Amino acid sequence: MSKSPSPDGFVETTKTVIYAVLIALTIRTSLYEPFSIPSGSMIPTLLVDDYLFVSKFSYGYSRHSLPFSLPLIPGSGRAWFTEVRRGDVVVFKTPQDNRTDFIKRIVGLPGDTVQLKNSILYINGNPVPRERAGEFVYSKEAIHLRVMRFKETLPDGRSYYVLEQTESAPQDNTEEFRIPPGHYFGMGDNRDDSQDSRFIGPIPMENLVGRAEGIWFSIDGSWWKLWEWSSSLRFSRMFTSIR
Repeated sequence: MSKSPSPDGFVETTKTVIYAVLIALTIRTSLYEPFSIPSGSMIPTLLVDDYLFVSKFSYGYSRHSLPFSLPLIPGSGRAWFTEVRRGDVVVFKTPQDNRTDFIKRIVGLPGDTVQLKNSILYINGNPVPRERAGEFVYSKEAIHLRVMRFKETLPDGRSYYVLEQTESAPQDNTEEFRIPPGHYFGMGDNRDDSQDSRFIGPIPMENLVGRAEGIWFSIDGSWWKLWEWSSSLRFSRMFTSIR
């Protein structure tokens, strides 16, 4: 006859499961949260189906740092706030619904002015230097796109790559945006295919979820199709930092 589990064994197993769940929730809430990239707005820095870790502690904590944006942190600011750096890639809740996660690069800080003229980014009236860096090819809805790639360098010296399908689209010529206190201006690196602060307005400090730190998994296809991993995994992108 099989021996039935003892009450003590059941209690210990239950405690172990509870501890594991609490540890996972603590890490997700206060340290790192996993995110996946659903769109191409940050190409070439981030590709669709890149999986990354976002550090929740980088800018301190607001209610949007908590699961389901629980209102446990009083006020509209942040606790233990650390200033955002220009060029950081951040996850935030859109100011339209305070619920949907977006990921963009911060190009404008509180008090800055930001404007695009013929696709050139101007910060505080000065053009941001950029240089041609060849072409970039990617697929969107089964269409192969070959677009111009530029290396853009912000005033503090941070560089990254942006894409331009054209330099004369409506979003390449904007009004001058003045960033109010406690807000930031975010843009996608895929400049002509990004719903960003040019359309949704500046990002409130409270809405910041965290800073994108590194890619831990990347696949060109469905992750659950294990039999296709040999050809669909993007090994060169795994365990790389986000700049």
